Amino acid sequence: MTTQHDPSLWEMSLANFHQAADKLHLDEGLRQVFETTKRELTVHFPVRMANGDVEVFTGYRVHHNMARGPAKGGIRYHPDVTLDQVRALAMLMTWKCAVVGIPFGGSAGGVVCDPKRMTPREVQHLTRRYTTEIETMLGSDRDIPAPDLNTTPQVMAWVMDTYSMHKGYTVTGVVTGKPESIGGSRLRSEATGLGVRMVIEETARHLKMKLKGARVLVQGFGNVGMGVATQLNDLGCNVIAVSDSKGGAFNPRGINLRKIAQHKADSGSVVAFRGAERVTNAELLEIPCDILIPAALERQITAQNAPNINPKILVEAANGPTTPEADHILRKNGVLVIPDILANAGGVTVSYFEWVQDLQSFFWDDKEITARLRGMLKHALADVLALSKKQKTDLRTAALMLALDRVAQATTLRGIYP
Repeated sequence: MTTQHDPSLWEMSLANFHQAADKLHLDEGLRQVFETTKRELTVHFPVRMANGDVEVFTGYRVHHNMARGPAKGGIRYHPDVTLDQVRALAMLMTWKCAVVGIPFGGSAGGVVCDPKRMTPREVQHLTRRYTTEIETMLGSDRDIPAPDLNTTPQVMAWVMDTYSMHKGYTVTGVVTGKPESIGGSRLRSEATGLGVRMVIEETARHLKMKLKGARVLVQGFGNVGMGVATQLNDLGCNVIAVSDSKGGAFNPRGINLRKIAQHKADSGSVVAFRGAERVTNAELLEIPCDILIPAALERQITAQNAPNINPKILVEAANGPTTPEADHILRKNGVLVIPDILANAGGVTVSYFEWVQDLQSFFWDDKEITARLRGMLKHALADVLALSKKQKTDLRTAALMLALDRVAQATTLRGIYP
């Protein structure tokens, strides 16, 4: 008897890459370049904990491709971080930057740890030592980290300060997603959620779909998920269920987002919110809705649950939430999937804006950032929709084809050194 294999994020990324590469008839040499990473660093480093004990942590930093510019990618802190996962996130960043036309390559990093069980001082010590260990990979013209899972503007401030102390002068452009008072950009913390909202608005216009009253599910009520839910609620959508790592809350009449956000702040979870039914993360995905937004971890929608998931639009606010097998099932069932490299590109786009502002030491207001972000995402979505129609393929494959072609052009024009 055979058992179903749930692919890793790296396996998923490779499968999606090869599907797009096949359709693009990508040169075999370029295929080999893109299916491997440029460089990888694994570090093991000690941190003295609050009780005086020394604990050794493992961290990673990976550069996937830098043909179009410096590498760009997040740092995540989580017990399940692996080198394969970081490789996949770096590859996704290469395609994400290319599909929205940002002159960056892709990178990613992470530390195997549980920051929720650590004191703020322990997280600071871990961050400063990790930054020191990967410093040879970093630089405002080389590799620019940003926040990801369980990392924050404060963590980015520690990364920037550590790097700057070693250089002997302040280097604001070495990270993005940092506090405004030390060179951060306006709207950076809201950028991913704001970008998801903009993509949904443009997609709804394309489909001639009314957003007012549309039923919305959000899996993952963290910074991105909460932001998306609030943005869509402001547009008149009806958010009927949200969840976090401990479980979810569902009310078919709609959830008061202000009150559930306060409940989470007080209790640490959306679970047991008064006036809502408790559901698991798995159950939330299968609730009938118009718009489903996975904004948590990867591999949430698989071949096992995809047949029971049937929104009009599935918008990937998280990286890699849908397996290739699930993708096939969703397409067959008429679900329009907005892929992660397009749907959640608002974060890296405003990170790019922050980097540009840091290099110029000249900062923009909310209005300018919002206008520039909307323009870039609207243009990217239009390009993907046009290519999807021309190639008669799904949006994920079209977005990857667009990104692959742009990176391939840069690589070909630069040539193979020496």
